[in-house]
Amino acid sequence: MRSSNPVFSSLTKTKTAAGQQYGQAGYGQYGQNNYGQAGYGTPYGAGAGYGAPTGERAMTVDDVISKTSLVLGIIVALAALSFGLGLFVSPILALAAFGIGAIGGLIMVLVATFGKKWGSAPVTLAYAAFEGLFVGGFTFLMAGSNGGMIGQAVIATIGVFVGMLWVYKAGVIRVTPKFTRFMTAALVGVLFLSLGNLIGAVLFGFNPLRGDGPMAILFSVVCIVLASLSFLNDFDEADQLIRSGAPAKMAWGVALGLAVTLVWLYTEILRLLSILRD
Repeated sequence: MRSSNPVFSSLTKTKTAAGQQYGQAGYGQYGQNNYGQAGYGTPYGAGAGYGAPTGERAMTVDDVISKTSLVLGIIVALAALSFGLGLFVSPILALAAFGIGAIGGLIMVLVATFGKKWGSAPVTLAYAAFEGLFVGGFTFLMAGSNGGMIGQAVIATIGVFVGMLWVYKAGVIRVTPKFTRFMTAALVGVLFLSLGNLIGAVLFGFNPLRGDGPMAILFSVVCIVLASLSFLNDFDEADQLIRSGAPAKMAWGVALGLAVTLVWLYTEILRLLSILRD
């Protein structure tokens, strides 16, 4: 199953290719794709899974938790640093951290996605460092010294993450190919709307989706909903990788994918709170 998260989508492609390789080497036949000829068969049958190469440990839930915790810890630490620089030294430093972090984080995601660096600890950790600078700068720009707003955004982000994990575990919403196609189409639509709005803001000063009007509020709410639902795809892809015996190093890719969604959700919640405050 393809994931709507670009990082997890890359993981899925790599898993398919590697599964074919290990199948030929005696690790079991993987079929024409991950889930059989129809694309959605039995992914975890004996001898039909991914299979880590000889001598390499298979990925576990603990690997995902430890790698994700490390990535989030780096993001939080550098976010606090860049936010503090803007608050106590100079706002220009927060703005610089925001720009450097945004560009660097985007580059790292592109490298992980298209450069097939899905299991690279350096790429994932570099993304965490850049994203920490971005989050801290963005927080300063949106909230300034309003600690209450920042606390609300953090609590809401954690609450949504835990809530969507429960939704996934309880099977309230099933991650089916139809659901994944819907999420992919919706995210592509949001991306094009955002790019169009950015071009309009730069060239014509027209910024309805990222201003402070009703359309900006509606767009932020839509983004928050999509980011929340994206966790379901992220959890499902991580679950599949673990069940199919993917190599332990792929936990770095899982951590990167989860961090991408968490940062998106946090920034959209903080943006919405900023609009409502004004």
